[in-house]
Amino acid sequence: MNTINEGDRTRRPGTDRVNRLFSTAEKCLFEQKRRALIAANLDRDRRKRKFRRLWITRINAVIREIKVSHSYCKLKHGLAKKQMLVNRKLLAQIAILNKTCLYMISNDILK
Repeated sequence: MNTINEGDRTRRPGTDRVNRLFSTAEKCLFEQKRRALIAANLDRDRRKRKFRRLWITRINAVIREIKVSHSYCKLKHGLAKKQMLVNRKLLAQIAILNKTCLYMISNDILK
């Protein structure tokens, strides 16, 4: 037998097709993982936005209820001018749990 026939006999038929299908499957899995990571990042950003909106709404509702300031925006501006660094989450917790404390903070700003 010559070497050409010997090589054909050792090689299994259809191996190219299997390799091609496997690489296609790998590409699909990679693409799915990439899309999942992108979606996870987008959802994380969306969740942060929702919480920020919730905190601002809570603060604004309490401010208008106790008639301290006209809006959240003016309160936040006053805090920045007085260099009182209080984040939204903490301010929302203070507004919900201890309205008198928020009233004292806002009075300090208005002075």
